[in-house]
Amino acid sequence: MLAFYTDCFVLPLPPRHRFPMEKYARLRRVLADRSDGPSLRIPPAATDRQLLRVHTPDYLRRVVQGALAADEVRAIGFPWSPALVERSRRSTGATLAACAAACRDGVAVNLAGGTHHAFAGQGAGFCVFNDAAVAARDLQAVGLAERVLILDADVHQGDGTAAIFAGDASVFTFSIHGAENYPFRKMSGDLDIGLPTGTDDEGYLAALGGGLDAALAFGPDLVIYLAGADPYAGDRLGKLALTQAGLAARDRLVLEAFRSAGVPVAIAMAGGYCPEVERIVEIHAQTVLLAAEYQNVAG
Repeated sequence: MLAFYTDCFVLPLPPRHRFPMEKYARLRRVLADRSDGPSLRIPPAATDRQLLRVHTPDYLRRVVQGALAADEVRAIGFPWSPALVERSRRSTGATLAACAAACRDGVAVNLAGGTHHAFAGQGAGFCVFNDAAVAARDLQAVGLAERVLILDADVHQGDGTAAIFAGDASVFTFSIHGAENYPFRKMSGDLDIGLPTGTDDEGYLAALGGGLDAALAFGPDLVIYLAGADPYAGDRLGKLALTQAGLAARDRLVLEAFRSAGVPVAIAMAGGYCPEVERIVEIHAQTVLLAAEYQNVAG
């Protein structure tokens, strides 16, 4: 199985910034040491043409030129720099590459990505470009997929993704998230499951199972799965109460559902904000290794 990484494109952050950027390099190192881990690759950067399938020309220009307004930079949560632009292009490129590889091999992974708060003309919540949306549109444009399911299991609703595909019958947006969490103004996707604060493994998996029935009925050619680590009970931004075992059960439920249906799955890591970064890494690594196991069985 192929996994695409972007941690070599370093985004400089100020001291004590709350985003755990180090998790990406640590995740890659953990996987590189595993005999059953994926084959690691550096992706190409997303091109202007690919990004413009989703983002407005004015927004892309201002991101690239560093011409975002101060409030726009605050909404994104990262300081602007040329490195931010390059890393954002690469992270989107990693999801593009993972989708193409999944169409060929059955499953593939972006070791970052899941930037679902980016809208067509603005960024937010640590998201500059919407990687899943760009990948869905690009795969449709090049003929690799017609009907794309974006299954968002980050603890925060995929508001940017829902807004981008509103009214588009060719892309099904399914978000399972904390109802009382960011963003506080939710967008309407095709299927939104908002869970109460404190939802545990049992409640989460029951809700997810019902959602998967609807997702399968859509009949996707490809699934882009945002496998957030932030539903974990110890996540400081999560408000849900899943265990690591519960998150593994989540991933198995998703992977088994689409393996049985013969639908390829591209995975992005999405969020994770546990104060113990090693716990985030363990959860993400668990997802990747389960995906590798899925590919081996599917093959």
